[in-house]
Amino acid sequence: MSKFETREGPVRLGMVGGGQDAFIGAVHRIAARIDGEYELVAGALSSTPEKARASGAALGLSPDRTYDDYRAMAMREARLKDGIEAVAIVTPNHVHYPAAREFLKRGIHVICDKPLTHRAQDAKRLAEAAKKSDALFVLTHNYTGYPMIRQARAMIEAGELGALRVVQVEYAQDWLSEAAESEGVKQAEWRTDPERSGAGGAVGDIGTHAYNLACFVTGLEAESLAADLQSFVPGRALDDNAHVMLRFAGGARGMLWCSQVAPGNENALTLRVYGEKGGLSWNQEQPNHLHYTPFGEPTRLITRNGAGAGPEAARVSRIPAGHPEGYLEGFANIYTEAARAIRAHRKGQPAPDGTLYPGIQDGLKGVRFIEACVASSKRDARWVTL
Repeated sequence: MSKFETREGPVRLGMVGGGQDAFIGAVHRIAARIDGEYELVAGALSSTPEKARASGAALGLSPDRTYDDYRAMAMREARLKDGIEAVAIVTPNHVHYPAAREFLKRGIHVICDKPLTHRAQDAKRLAEAAKKSDALFVLTHNYTGYPMIRQARAMIEAGELGALRVVQVEYAQDWLSEAAESEGVKQAEWRTDPERSGAGGAVGDIGTHAYNLACFVTGLEAESLAADLQSFVPGRALDDNAHVMLRFAGGARGMLWCSQVAPGNENALTLRVYGEKGGLSWNQEQPNHLHYTPFGEPTRLITRNGAGAGPEAARVSRIPAGHPEGYLEGFANIYTEAARAIRAHRKGQPAPDGTLYPGIQDGLKGVRFIEACVASSKRDARWVTL
């Protein structure tokens, strides 16, 4: 039974990373607050002590719960009677493994940004640490939290598309079309640095989202891939564009394109799935719409909480049809699903039926995907087994 079994109220949350000027840390904090399931009480918000303290003060954290180092945070919080139950790790990729390991070995639940780690060997070590720990591990592939993505998944599980044949997924951006990493843009600096980002650039940053989404919705397992990675911006150490062909178990075929040098695209994540009986199409920039086309019939529009939407979508919706829900709400759904599991864990019980969030195995698959793409591209886009 969990050591947190007697606790009531919101989940006591800590955060590693996400200090001043950090984009994704603020997103995680908003997502954690939306449904009132968490209370942020501690943090090691920056690798720079002065910035960590200033960030903690700006968020209203007590000075004695604002740490200069995540190791010190993990050690002290594990000893406190009112210490954190869960920690959100929102650092650059190279810190994911060492930080998560410190909290897992002390029985503190981990909610980690993707990709799991920046190296395959660390991903395996982290999976072992999660297996040995009593704590839960959650990976924030946030796009799996959108209601219409849950709708699409349910329709495919129900056989409405029949046997799947083709999966097309793309994630296109344009913000790295120039060498922003040379102009002091912090988010570009670490994402294009192999020491902090890992072996993949665009394929690790957004390609993993696209890959995870395709597998989540279809339920398919990729067996092999052939990838062609490019670094179009002169001097860039990591890829900024990738084309990947996929072979799935059972015979379905797929194509994944991810790019951060595609002018005119902001966050154009799009998924199309085609089976013998019909097709589905979803675009992240219009997240409340799912297009469904039975073969030989007109295309139908299914909207969030509208006619044709099922209980799987309704379960992660908050407001009536016609009112937009989007990125932050989808992100919040991952946090709320995790909170349900944590509350059950307090009582030594399994998560409630229907609880669904990405975990350590999804993280391992994502890192394998990155490594396989890089290996394939180095071999002139030869097929690589996953």
